[in-house]
Amino acid sequence: MAMNLHLLRMFLTLVERQSFSRAAEALYVSQSAVSKGVRELENQLDLPLIERGAGAKTQRGVQLTDSGQALYEHARGIFAMERIAIEDIRDRIELRKGRLRIGASTTVAGYWLPACIARFVRQYPGIEFDLTVANTGEIGHAIVDGRIDAGFVEGAVNDARIEASQWKSEALLLVVATDSPVGAKRRPTTAELSKQTWLVREPGSGTRQVTQSLVEARGITPGTWVEIGSNEAIARAVAAGAGVAILPAVVVADLIAIGRLRRLRLEGSGDLTRPLLRLELANRPRSPALQSFLDTATSS
Repeated sequence: MAMNLHLLRMFLTLVERQSFSRAAEALYVSQSAVSKGVRELENQLDLPLIERGAGAKTQRGVQLTDSGQALYEHARGIFAMERIAIEDIRDRIELRKGRLRIGASTTVAGYWLPACIARFVRQYPGIEFDLTVANTGEIGHAIVDGRIDAGFVEGAVNDARIEASQWKSEALLLVVATDSPVGAKRRPTTAELSKQTWLVREPGSGTRQVTQSLVEARGITPGTWVEIGSNEAIARAVAAGAGVAILPAVVVADLIAIGRLRRLRLEGSGDLTRPLLRLELANRPRSPALQSFLDTATSS
């Protein structure tokens, strides 16, 4: 059995206002429309809902049958839930409540997003904010699976379901320990770099993607690759003499400043940069909370 909620609302309003004329006024319809609507609801349910006999006419207001009283109680619950739903959605539209789930690769999460997050949570304290930190590949999977609303990453994600756009540009540096012999030349040759141990992130990392692309493009053939799971750990291993690495400038700036790392330049290459990307599920509408966060991140 299907119930017409428009007719049910007419019935509820009639009972609450205790008058066909007052119900019509509240609903902005004619009195006859209310009367016709209640009768139609009775016909659909095949039950009398209001008393219309002589006894009912001698009493004030609208008198309900037993079935009418039961339906009235159900209607109150139905439209109370409607009001709660409307209030909840309004609060979400006006950013008084809700939840925002952002994903970020490790460098972005550690160096580029903290200020954006701080501004957002100060401005919208009612929004629950969740940050997932993982490598680029894992963030892409989380977006497709619906576990996060948007991602900020360092590398490309080859998935037609994901829409990627450039968010920022990040400087990269080729670094070596200050006391390393290869660092003395500042512009070591391809052959010299091929003899070095190269420290890289795990598969799926955006920093690893960039490193491998640059190494291949310049014909460098490292004899040894060492895989380490964080850029900060790689930077400190390089400073300790473990080899060379290409890392974000924000990660190595302090170690260069205190003289533990030295910047190298590739032959025939200027400054190294890469785009930082914003990832979203293609064709998915943005929530007000997500739109506000993206505005904050873009303006920073």
